[in-house]
Amino acid sequence: MYGIPYPGVFVSDGDGRVVSKFFHDSYKKRDSPEILLDAALGRVQIDESAPCANAGDDAVRVTAQVRGGRGTIRQGILRHLVVRFAVREGLHIYGEPVLEGMVPTRVRLSGPPGLVVEEPILPPTARVHLQSMGTELSVWSGIVDIVVPFYAVGELASEVRPLDRDSVQLEIDIAYQACSDDTCLLPRTEKLTLDVPLEVVDVPSLALHRGHGQREGGYDATPHMLRLLLRKVRAHPLGLVRYVWKNGKLELAARRRARAARKPASGS
Repeated sequence: MYGIPYPGVFVSDGDGRVVSKFFHDSYKKRDSPEILLDAALGRVQIDESAPCANAGDDAVRVTAQVRGGRGTIRQGILRHLVVRFAVREGLHIYGEPVLEGMVPTRVRLSGPPGLVVEEPILPPTARVHLQSMGTELSVWSGIVDIVVPFYAVGELASEVRPLDRDSVQLEIDIAYQACSDDTCLLPRTEKLTLDVPLEVVDVPSLALHRGHGQREGGYDATPHMLRLLLRKVRAHPLGLVRYVWKNGKLELAARRRARAARKPASGS
């Protein structure tokens, strides 16, 4: 939208060298402060207060946790699902590609409509030579963090209506196989569930946002919104009609979800 700046962040080290950068193509998508801190430190940190799920065994212990916002979800704010594999010494797990019959390490995240899931971020692999097969494969060992970025759009959590639920369930499907230099354990699949709270959005003081239970700022944004709408209507006369229709459709869908969520409680 012309006139609204898109967020952009450069992360530099103590000598002023840029070590990471974050840019997005929408003003409604921003990075959690915790993600920027992880980039500055060069490692993923775990928030002990965030929702967590565990799986695995003595060979590989698996932990899944949401990084950012103390484990909450807010509209447009990127969070990270961190799946940590603690691989026992002497073993490794595989990256892709693998030989036929082997299972590479995979993490898939899914959730309710309105949850946008991006491609996983994988750490660098090492190369291991399998002498018996005459080939090299990509592997991880020790502590391995696979990060899946995700965020909520207006269908799930909006700044222009109350939250119609307190939390959402994230479904995490994990597959991996642990091997030593000469022996492979059986492949494993894990299905984990995280119950993650929804959080309200920080909004400007604007009639459109008032009365929805969001965190309202202390400045009046009405003059800025009027100028923006005037520019948009002049450039796209039918755009306002489409905007009203789309938001009315989302509002009706939110009411249906809220009614459906109340039915079990009233029946009990």
